[in-house]
Amino acid sequence: MVTKPKILSASKFLDFGEGFYTTASHEQAVRWAERVNRNRKSNQPIISIYDFDIDKAVNKLQIIRFDTPGSEWLRFVTACRSGKKTDSDYDIVMGPVANDNVYATVQLFETGILTEAETIIRLKVEKIFNQILFHTEKSLAFISFKKYENVGENTNEQRKI
Repeated sequence: MVTKPKILSASKFLDFGEGFYTTASHEQAVRWAERVNRNRKSNQPIISIYDFDIDKAVNKLQIIRFDTPGSEWLRFVTACRSGKKTDSDYDIVMGPVANDNVYATVQLFETGILTEAETIIRLKVEKIFNQILFHTEKSLAFISFKKYENVGENTNEQRKI
């Protein structure tokens, strides 16, 4: 459970670079919790649920939003995953997740096997989830911890803190 989000620089080779990642998709949050649970060899997958004041954030922060996995998204993700600095100064990035299936397609693009156009066509048939990256400390002021949920097999119960 994460009650106080932090910007993690260890995550700099992910889709949108370093920061604190969230999703608006409950299904995706459960997948991420299960992955973390397996990596930590724990038996308690937990998701943290936050309130995000997007209306205030839009007025005060630099936000990049990718609605679909198109050319701009593909170039941005490829740059971030390779550790290259993007040309954009941003506080929050919102857009599709390059999950395992999607990232396999992105890797085919990165290695030159697929063209950009072929890659985007393939991405359109994948089930795409969303993610929200809080990239700067000031962006974290626009989310607040609400509650956590144990998503393990033994319980579907939600707990408030």
